[in-house]
Amino acid sequence: MTNHAPKKIVLAYSGGLDTSVILPWLREKYRCEVIAFAAELGQGDELAAIEKKALASGASKCIVKDLRKEFVEDFLWRLLKSGAVYERKYLLGTSIARPLIAKEQVRVAHECGADAVAHGATGKGNDQVRFELTYMALDPSLKIIAPWKDPTFELTSREAAVEYAKARSIPVEASVKKIYSRDRNIWHISHEGAELESTWNEPQDRMLVTSVPPERAPNKAAYVEVDFDAGVPVGLDGKRMDSVAIIATLNELGGRHGVGTVDLIENRLVGMKSRGVYETPGGTILYEAHNALEMICLDRETLHYKQQVALKYAELVYYGQWYSTIREAIDAFIDATQKPVTGVARVKLYKGNCRVVGVKSPNTLYMADLASFKMGSEYNPQDADGFIRLFGLPMRVAGAVQRQNAGGKSSGKSAKRKGV
Repeated sequence: MTNHAPKKIVLAYSGGLDTSVILPWLREKYRCEVIAFAAELGQGDELAAIEKKALASGASKCIVKDLRKEFVEDFLWRLLKSGAVYERKYLLGTSIARPLIAKEQVRVAHECGADAVAHGATGKGNDQVRFELTYMALDPSLKIIAPWKDPTFELTSREAAVEYAKARSIPVEASVKKIYSRDRNIWHISHEGAELESTWNEPQDRMLVTSVPPERAPNKAAYVEVDFDAGVPVGLDGKRMDSVAIIATLNELGGRHGVGTVDLIENRLVGMKSRGVYETPGGTILYEAHNALEMICLDRETLHYKQQVALKYAELVYYGQWYSTIREAIDAFIDATQKPVTGVARVKLYKGNCRVVGVKSPNTLYMADLASFKMGSEYNPQDADGFIRLFGLPMRVAGAVQRQNAGGKSSGKSAKRKGV
């Protein structure tokens, strides 16, 4: 990271209130060209007029890149195969997107001859870390500009930002009307603010965007079969499908049945706790299906060790360490575990519940005859006697020593009482 004054800046631009005022602020402060970069990750209609707005705000150009396919196949599928879940609930929808946005932002900087990159993440959140670690990993020569951490940046209140925008005829009415702070992509949508700022308040139904409350879901269950090849989803209900279409289809289906909404008070990397509600309908279905398939395809030792690795993987993603040697090394392990994870999982959706009710694989390690209560030639129960004696040997030794020591102490006390 360099300290020189920038000559050209590429800003990660969303079109929301923060980046709408940051863009002209950068131009006024540094007196240089600012290029707006926006990533299409499945935000719905949020990018509809973003180029027009960026140019009206002072950007020399606005580059919008459709990254949905890369996002799914190079990031989300890796996340899914890892089984990573942050703090038992969060499927990492925002966390996993930031490294991709920042990577493409660096590429645009190289393409346009920019010497600086900027983001609108606040100094309290996780995103500042995710953006900046990616910048550092991919090109440490780029100057990093984070206005929210600049002591001269005075637009840190909503009111100040709105007034600043109005004075420069920047349209921010749509952003001002929003009740919640949201981040959306094809994997999830997050909600913060409003009633969620008190941990005692129940989230309101008005908050939901892609899902319905479970009590308003259909009274009839829906079933979907998810096909996997080496741990990667490849189709639904026996039909081969494009990766983006798989998630989009499951989002619609899962959202209709109230699946995948979680309320979480999480530990941010910067040290504070925050509360968010996450809608991840399609991702929830895929996680459940993938987990079920792993249960029949992976041996015990591999499955148990992979579950430990998943915790570390979740932290790496949440902490913004995607472009790290350890993440790449763990991916090599995960890819090896996924070779046999091929087959189909049948998932039942009903009133917010998502449950695998059937699973099959040509690589299954489940043998019905072996698992049956009926004893057959494939299993000799007498073999278990020797196994248990050897397996329990350390416990038998420890138990014997404890009994001997307890008996010795008792005899000693008796001898003292008798004056021996």
